[in-house]
Formats: sequence, C-alpha cells, structure tokens
Amino acid sequence: MSTFLLAVPSVNPGGLEAGMGMHFGRCDLYTLVDVEDNAVKAVRTLPGIPHEEGGCLAAVRYLAGHGVTTLLAGGMGMRPLAGFQRAGIEVLFAGARATVGEAVNACLQGELPPFSADFTCRGGHH
Repeated sequence: MSTFLLAVPSVNPGGLEAGMGMHFGRCDLYTLVDVEDNAVKAVRTLPGIPHEEGGCLAAVRYLAGHGVTTLLAGGMGMRPLAGFQRAGIEVLFAGARATVGEAVNACLQGELPPFSADFTCRGGHH
C-alpha cells in the first residue's frame, strides 16, 4: 500500500477547487491531500505562515513537521528547493495547473516533472 501526503500552496479557502498559490512561500494556506493507493483519501487545509526573515526555509520546516512528503509548486527559489531536498520532501512542478485539484490529478497521473533549477525564481518578490 502506497501512502503519502501532498501539500499544495493554495488561495483561500483552499481545497481541491481552490486556485493554486503560485509561490509556495507566500500562499494564503496549504491544501493537504492524503493519498493512498494513488487515490485521494482526505483533503484538509493548513494555514500559511508569515514570509519573514528566512521565511521560505521556515515554511520547509513547517511542512516537514506536518508530515508532508510531496509538494506541488508553481514557484520557489533555489534555497527552499534545496531545503526541501535535504528534508526528503519531493517537489514537483505544477505551475501550469490552475487549481489544486488539477495539480493533484496531474500528480496522480505521473504528469508533473521534478522541480529543478530551471523552474526556480531568481529572488525578490514574486
């Protein structure tokens, strides 16, 4: 049995119908999706945290502390990407998906590429 916990940066109110928050470190909240045997088992939300000094790395620790194993993201810098990799959290690029549900479905179908340096932001406000 394969189980994992997806996190998707989201706009309020979160959930599968919500729009994606295109930069994980500045999103309203995260939609958490429990996946078991390649099917959605549960959906809930997790409040975002303020993007302050070290904010992106604080978000990495925050998501890891909530058991997230995979993040679907549209944008982030190299520093948090490296942080997720060190934390053992897989990051997939879902920037072309408009809603959380579209991103989750694409993930379950194996359509999302691993997030690489080609997709990263170059710093500043996004």
